[in-house]
Amino acid sequence: MSECQSFDPVADTYSRLLILGSMPGVRSLQMQQYYGHPQNRFWPLVTMLLGYAEVPFDYADKKQMLLDNRIALWDVLGYCEREGSLDSDITCEQPNDLAGFLQNHPQIHTICCNGGKAAATFKKYTRQLDLQRITVHFLPSTSPANARWSLTKLLEAWQVINTGR
Repeated sequence: MSECQSFDPVADTYSRLLILGSMPGVRSLQMQQYYGHPQNRFWPLVTMLLGYAEVPFDYADKKQMLLDNRIALWDVLGYCEREGSLDSDITCEQPNDLAGFLQNHPQIHTICCNGGKAAATFKKYTRQLDLQRITVHFLPSTSPANARWSLTKLLEAWQVINTGR
């Protein structure tokens, strides 16, 4: 088993919408970048939804694109053990401090969970939180492992990020 540690959140005081993944995959962890696997559809999807002509090349520019559109990015899990990149192989999971994050970012009013594992762990670890002022969406994964969802279908499902900003 490999130990996996999540990244710091991408967020600022203007962020209104939070996108939560489960835990970065092996390639993302190697690159130290959210959604670093070249076949993950997250960056192309978000780029299209936000109306940009092309995906920014530099990771810093990708993060800035999110911030410019009041979008924060983080993971539900802060630590886990996993061999490979599949969410189904996650064990020994420990959540990030979502309560603390939301307390420090009271302007967040929408949360989008990217995929089933992010949704399940979000539900598991936020039972005690008061989320009445927050709209939560459980969205299909942008992972290349979720091949049954075409980019076109993902674009339709993920349209909610345009209303959450």
